[in-house]
This record gives sequence, C-alpha cells and structure tokens, in this order.
Amino acid sequence: MGNNKEITNVSKATIGRMPAYLRYLKEKELAGERTISSTAIAEDLKLNAVQVRKDLAVISSVAGKPKLGFEIADLIADINRFLGYDNVTDAVLVGAGGLGRALAGYGGFRNYGLNIVAAFDVNPELVGKKINGVPVFDAKEISHMVKRLNVLIGIIAVPKASAQQAADALISGGVRAIWNFASAHLNLPDDIAVKNEDMAASLAILSKRLAEILYNEK
Repeated sequence: MGNNKEITNVSKATIGRMPAYLRYLKEKELAGERTISSTAIAEDLKLNAVQVRKDLAVISSVAGKPKLGFEIADLIADINRFLGYDNVTDAVLVGAGGLGRALAGYGGFRNYGLNIVAAFDVNPELVGKKINGVPVFDAKEISHMVKRLNVLIGIIAVPKASAQQAADALISGGVRAIWNFASAHLNLPDDIAVKNEDMAASLAILSKRLAEILYNEK
C-alpha cells in the first residue's frame, strides 16, 4: 500500500499523469481485472514503460510482482491517498453563468475529491436559486461565506474584468488555492496555490496542431 510520500517532492509532470492512471485502473477494476503490469499500463496509455514504473514507485511502496504485476485495488488506493482524493475537499464557485453551471453540474468532481458547496454571482436573478443542486449566493457574501464554511478552494468562472476582485474576496475569506477559468492574470500572494485554465491558449495549441496534421496530409 501507499508510503505517504510528500507530493511537493514530485514533478508536476508525474502528478499530472496520476488522474489518467486512476481512470485507467478504475476501468480495469470494473472489467473484473485484479492485477496489472506497468508494461501493460504503458502500452495502453501510450507512455514510456520506464516512466510508468518510476511514477508508480512514487505512489506505491509495494513493487509489482514480476509475473503478476501490481494489485489494481492497491494502486487505486495509493493514487487516491497520494492526490488527496480519499478525503473530499469542499470548494466554492464564483460565477454561476454558462461555464459555472457546467462546472457545478459535473458530477465527476466528487470522484476526484472535490465537492462544490456554494456558488456566487452578481446577477440578482440567480441569487437564492440553485444550479445543479448548488445554492447561489450574492457575490458580496463571498468572504463571509468562505469563512463560515471553512473552504480552502475557490473556483473562478467569471468574466476577465471581475476575476481579480473575485480572487481577492476568496483570499480574504481564507481560500488557499484557486482554480482560475477566467482569461485573466491574477495577482496573488506567494502562499496561494493557483491553476489557470486558459481555454484560449488551449484552442490555439489545438488549432496549430490541426494545421500541422492537415499540412502533412497534403
């Protein structure tokens, strides 16, 4: 089982591969399989076998058996523990528009340890209602509600012009990590973790890759 290694000593690339391993292993478990080799994982996920073995060594203190491989249930438990998925973490959402509704309605977050407990918006027509079961509060209440709920994760899904204000309110309430879906650079204290989801940049990369593929097909 797991060895509780510190996530801070692991590369971002390794951490980024863990959710893919987890999805894959859960699919195998549902299919009735009990063991898996690092070579099989590498082949199915199109990864380097040596890298997969190194990644699994980070989260598991038990080496795979030469012929049987790893116990799938143990690996799933180890990854969940390593990423903190075994403890559901509450979060709040700022922005109950189209993107916010989609995020609030994504039930898969719970599989990865995230539970959106409240949403905030400036639109009076949304305040007091629920979006996919998540209650919507006035944006003026962000700091107060975050403190009251003792939430450490904030998700920002507001227009660019409102993003910094939303971040400031979240931090004032005690949030320590921000998942930013707004196309804005946030000025944050060094002790605040942030992950920016720049969809415009992702689209640009996708478009460039598509152009390359089409050019090579000529």
